[in-house]
Amino acid sequence: MPKDRVIIMGAAGRDFHNFNVYFRHNPLYEVVAFTATQIPHIEGRLYPPELAGPLYPQGIPIHPESELPKLIEELGVDQVIFAYSDVSHEYVMHRASLALAAGADFRLMGAKSTMLESSRPVVAICAVRTGSGKSQTSRRVCDILKKMGKRVVVVRHPMPYGDLRKQVCQRFATYEDLDRYECTIEEREDYEPHLDRGTVVYAGVDYEKILRQAEREAEVIVWDGGNNDLPFYRPDLHIVVADPHRAGHELRYHPGEANLRLADVVVINKIDTARPEDVEALKRNIRATNPQATIIEAASPIFVEDPGAIRGKRVLVVEDGPTLTHGEMSYGAGTVAAKRFGAAELVDPRPYAVGSIAEAFEKYPQMGPLLPAVGYGKRQIEELEETINATPCDLVLVATPIDLRRVLKHIEHPMDRVRYELQEIGHPTLEDVLAEKFG
Repeated sequence: MPKDRVIIMGAAGRDFHNFNVYFRHNPLYEVVAFTATQIPHIEGRLYPPELAGPLYPQGIPIHPESELPKLIEELGVDQVIFAYSDVSHEYVMHRASLALAAGADFRLMGAKSTMLESSRPVVAICAVRTGSGKSQTSRRVCDILKKMGKRVVVVRHPMPYGDLRKQVCQRFATYEDLDRYECTIEEREDYEPHLDRGTVVYAGVDYEKILRQAEREAEVIVWDGGNNDLPFYRPDLHIVVADPHRAGHELRYHPGEANLRLADVVVINKIDTARPEDVEALKRNIRATNPQATIIEAASPIFVEDPGAIRGKRVLVVEDGPTLTHGEMSYGAGTVAAKRFGAAELVDPRPYAVGSIAEAFEKYPQMGPLLPAVGYGKRQIEELEETINATPCDLVLVATPIDLRRVLKHIEHPMDRVRYELQEIGHPTLEDVLAEKFG
């Protein structure tokens, strides 16, 4: 019986996981290519034979997604697997139409095919959109579990943008580990806040290998999700964060809607800054879609290192990159802080953007007068620094989850920092839910 020939569409994360757990040793399929999008410069690589397994001694090429119709025809592809996240339902079906028109079947893979079982309890933190507040929710959950006396290990959704052979199973316990693995800004944003709390973080490419290693040192594993993707591990408790600033998106984006339908708990974050009518609209959608889910209301209060430094100044706001790009937000915590503490002006960096930073503004035109902290590699980090230094401002206000001053060594302007943490409002709280589950 001939094998089905498969292309997996991805963005260096879910695509590799789906291959590893379903296709790598499956004699019924031959994966002939990956395609890549969303993340700059991840195409043109090879999924190496060391990871691809004995059925793929030459590895698997990774092509730009723009080549999909041509690849389907030239490689005689039978199935296209869509395997990346935080895109609208309409976007997904346009890709389906491309595949169908080129003669291939189009497929989405769910929990039964892709979630791994753990011998330890798993708490999954996911979201309906990028930028909803997963990171601070994950930190809050870890803090509560530790307070309960549990040994907690975080496993983070993959971001393998470098040499895949060196990123199979990564364990981060110190800043030196971040340097050793040459982590990007995006990786540091998700790992450093956990390390600051003394929590070990695992990430990489092979999530079964990662899981088995994490199980050796954890009593509870916290899955810290990426974008609005589904967890790679079957959760004992599935917590999903929703954003009332984008009410309605929880029903319009893939696979965020699936997360909402799977959730045991939905955290409505940012209720302190959202319009009450948007909070209520979000609640109605949650109750209509998943009436069994427990709803927790929360805020993400802002803390500024030196609020007085902002007043009366021309401020360049640097926000979390993914929140602004594929999260499609036009502002973030830095913008809120700048306005709250009396900035005279939010300086628009777009006229001064260079290289891939300028390209990001072109690709995501909804971004306002602020700068996304994108840094997927050495060159892009240099372009981010160059853009900041070229922008005429009195102060750079950094609202990323990490202190960018540790990464951007050559900034010529004064810098101030914004932090944010999750704070539940009323009851039930995450502590209530976790105590009931694990107490």
